[in-house]
Amino acid sequence: MAETLGALKARIAGIGKRLASAYPDAGCALVFMDPWECLVSTILSAQSTDRKVNEAAPALFGRFPGVKAFAKAEPSDVEPFIKVLGLYRAKAKNIVGSARAILSAHGGVVPDTIDELVKLPGVGRKTANCVVLNAYGKPGIMCDTHFCRITKRLGLHDLDDPDKIEFAVARLLPPERWGDFSHRVIVHGRECCHSRRPECPRCPLLQECPCGRAESTWLAGV
Repeated sequence: MAETLGALKARIAGIGKRLASAYPDAGCALVFMDPWECLVSTILSAQSTDRKVNEAAPALFGRFPGVKAFAKAEPSDVEPFIKVLGLYRAKAKNIVGSARAILSAHGGVVPDTIDELVKLPGVGRKTANCVVLNAYGKPGIMCDTHFCRITKRLGLHDLDDPDKIEFAVARLLPPERWGDFSHRVIVHGRECCHSRRPECPRCPLLQECPCGRAESTWLAGV
């Protein structure tokens, strides 16, 4: 029988407590100085690692200091600075396009709402949530690959679409807890619940995870 909404809310509360104990200091790994740098770094992080983005960002922001500088640039000007990252041509085009849109439609100020952010070139809900959460301190759920994989393994939903997963998990938690929960799930995905060969025996969420319990039972030969 599928769990009731009340049961899911109670279970995710327990998961949140375990995550808080395991990763009390979890937060955004991207380094940025303002909302614009947060937006650019988040765009760059697609199919790349935060570490690589942080390594490339100082030279990029040194050459193009702020929205106006990016708006005046051409994508081909930006590309050499981010060539070490995946999809660099598309990212350069989207960053320049976003800078121009922000300058013309928002007076150079990065929007602080998801509805406005997703109107920018190449910005989906995951990126928009990252900006409103990490740059503006507003509630947000970051449905990256780790978050989608782990919340499904935990049985919190049976979905594959990140936008649908965002809304499914959002209804289980109060908005003020969305951000911490997202950050901790993502860190858990990097450190323990890997896409391949998750480290179930040492997982702090093992008792809450149907997939983990099944895996541990199989390994034990029960």
